Amino acid sequence: MRQAIGLALLVLLAGCADKPVRPVPPADEPAADVPRAAASSAPAAEGVPPACLQVREHRDEDYTPGGLYAPGVRDSAPEHPLDISGIPEPVPRDEPPAAYGNRSPYTVLGKSYRVRPNAEGYVERGIASWYGQKFHGRQTSSREVYDMCSFSAAHKTLPLPSYVRVTNLDNGREVVVRVNDRGPFHAGRIIDLSFAAAVKLGVDRTGTARVEVRALTGGADLAKAPAAARAPVSPASPAPAGSGPQRVQVGAYRDRDNARRIARQLEEAGIDDVVVEDVRTDAGKVWRVRIGPLAPAAVEGVLARIRGLGLPSPRVFSE
Repeated sequence: MRQAIGLALLVLLAGCADKPVRPVPPADEPAADVPRAAASSAPAAEGVPPACLQVREHRDEDYTPGGLYAPGVRDSAPEHPLDISGIPEPVPRDEPPAAYGNRSPYTVLGKSYRVRPNAEGYVERGIASWYGQKFHGRQTSSREVYDMCSFSAAHKTLPLPSYVRVTNLDNGREVVVRVNDRGPFHAGRIIDLSFAAAVKLGVDRTGTARVEVRALTGGADLAKAPAAARAPVSPASPAPAGSGPQRVQVGAYRDRDNARRIARQLEEAGIDDVVVEDVRTDAGKVWRVRIGPLAPAAVEGVLARIRGLGLPSPRVFSE
């Protein structure tokens, strides 16, 4: 059995050998790694698709300021397929600059980068790549938590956050993403897509692709955004009124500090009844961030406020 698992791991790692590693800021506290083999066969926690489970804990010592995060660990795609049909594209809107990730200039691997004062008029064509399980659940440069199952991206110079439309020039597919991270620090690449965005564009199969990246900053630009991105879409419709109390799950995390960080963000935004609770799975303990119980009529308003914070897609459950 051990031999079979080891062989499977070698095949998985070989398949993603050309994936770049990329820097992100260190997490607040170190945590122990979760063995990849143990996580691979574990069922998802309640409300979390198998593809979206965090399989790696993140440690401060894996990051060197101005360098790369865990350079000896290869990135990879989830072994379970990701269904993106219920994941809404972010709604472009004006947001204040993030408190972190906008320092200019900044230096990575000895090269200096200057952050644009705004995204107005930005259009660029070049090569896109994607990042996945290695960074899933870790802080981005803006100190938000990276969720490979939402539509987001990393860019070297756009202000954080920004919204862009990415078009795959090889197949014409489009996706709107929220830029909340820095990278990719790999020669010749202009944007690093979340895994979900890569699936939407078909880049998950090719690894990289020729793309056009166009900033969406309001007015005429927003009018060009896909219809799905111009209007909020609930990833999970609340149960009909009268069916009983509802709970909204914002996410489930292997790192307790990440869960607490998300809970604080919700509370600071004025959202009440936020609860962090632990759940045991075969892969270990996860921490769920939930809101409620809520009256059915209040659910849509809470969903809109969560999406407005740029957080991963929430899910609704009936009690």
